[in-house]
Amino acid sequence: MTHGADTSFLVAVEIVEHAHHACALRAPGELLARDDRVAIAPQVLAEFAHVVTDARRFQQPLSMETALDKSERWWNAAEAEQVQPIDVVVARFHEWMRRHQFGQKRVLHTLLTATYRAAGITSLLTLNTEDFAMFGEFAFVLLVLTQ
Repeated sequence: MTHGADTSFLVAVEIVEHAHHACALRAPGELLARDDRVAIAPQVLAEFAHVVTDARRFQQPLSMETALDKSERWWNAAEAEQVQPIDVVVARFHEWMRRHQFGQKRVLHTLLTATYRAAGITSLLTLNTEDFAMFGEFAFVLLVLTQ
């Protein structure tokens, strides 16, 4: 099975001071041991670089260079599937935003959900299940990490 990575998961893996770091750090190895894969969308990497370099969020934020190095490592990992937004994704994004009357707080999650669903991905590595719960009608399965 392929699991889409959400930014919250990557942040927890890469930021040592994150409350769920130890649990998140174990997850990739456990998934690979089951021959599962992780999918990465470019928008996740952009948000990752934004979040991990923010000194308001972390006592020891990453430098932009370190954040980009980690982002590239995730994107180019042999175990990772690169998932690109394609035409159907953009159409679905606009449709879902209008249908559900989402505001600005749902823009990124809607685009990410559309991207992963268009790629046939039904499992998401996330610490923020509430950000994706409204897509339950699309058989979107969330893998939640807990300590």
